[in-house]
Amino acid sequence: MEDKKTRKKRKLGSYPFASVVFSITVALLVLGLFGWLLLHSTRLGTRIQENIEVQVYLNKNISQSDITKIRTTIAAKPYILVKDGAQITLITKEEAAQQFVEATGEDFKEFLGDNPLRDLFTMKIKGEYQSLDSLNIIKSEIERMRGVFEVEYEESLIESINQNLTKIGFILLGVAIFAMIVVIILINNTIKLALFSQRFLIRSMQLVGATSSFIQRPFLYRSMIYGFFAGVLACGIIYGFTEYMNSIIEGLEELQDVNGFLMLFIFILTMGIIVGYLSSLRAIKKYLKMSLDELY
Repeated sequence: MEDKKTRKKRKLGSYPFASVVFSITVALLVLGLFGWLLLHSTRLGTRIQENIEVQVYLNKNISQSDITKIRTTIAAKPYILVKDGAQITLITKEEAAQQFVEATGEDFKEFLGDNPLRDLFTMKIKGEYQSLDSLNIIKSEIERMRGVFEVEYEESLIESINQNLTKIGFILLGVAIFAMIVVIILINNTIKLALFSQRFLIRSMQLVGATSSFIQRPFLYRSMIYGFFAGVLACGIIYGFTEYMNSIIEGLEELQDVNGFLMLFIFILTMGIIVGYLSSLRAIKKYLKMSLDELY
């Protein structure tokens, strides 16, 4: 019975399942949670951009048919945000006057005798068209339409938002690279330590004439399996964390994208498998080249 246990412990390619999977899971979880934060911050930035409104002022005394034609033309443009329909709204000059009275408490028509305001469209632009260059092109295109008087938007606000989002993007990119390096180092050291107990068995296999590929194969296969299991566990924890955060933070689910999460989970699984494989390959090659004195 004792000999069987010894042989089982010394089986080529075997090393502690629980400790290795746990360590790799923790490393992948760190990377996954950062990816979770990155996905939400990116969507939040896009949402902020898409909430900025562009005003299209129309000519005075414009006919209803021309207003309808302008709206239809603008709504068909690729840069208009579509969410439950094209995000373009008509505000008549009467509605604009009423909003002014409600906001200031003064009725300018009493002393002017007329309503000097214009009918206008407010529209929201997709996030990918939020650069000032793109907005200037959009402005020029719409202002050439018949019946359009002027197009306005808060240039300073948009510029400030874009600059801040760019800075945040560079910071997150730097942290992402750092997190990935840390994860690779952690997984590499975990597998290296796990293989340390197998170094004499590797040498014994060499002495009886086993080729390097024969010795490496079971270790590499097992490391990929461990990396996959760790990736699945990390993805499961992130999914549970997401559901919990959705239950306590109102509106958080609106910032989530199924495709984004799918890509994140695939990335985590791939990282677990590839880094596990490469770390095992590196450690085994190191032990294969060591002399007997170095192994001790």
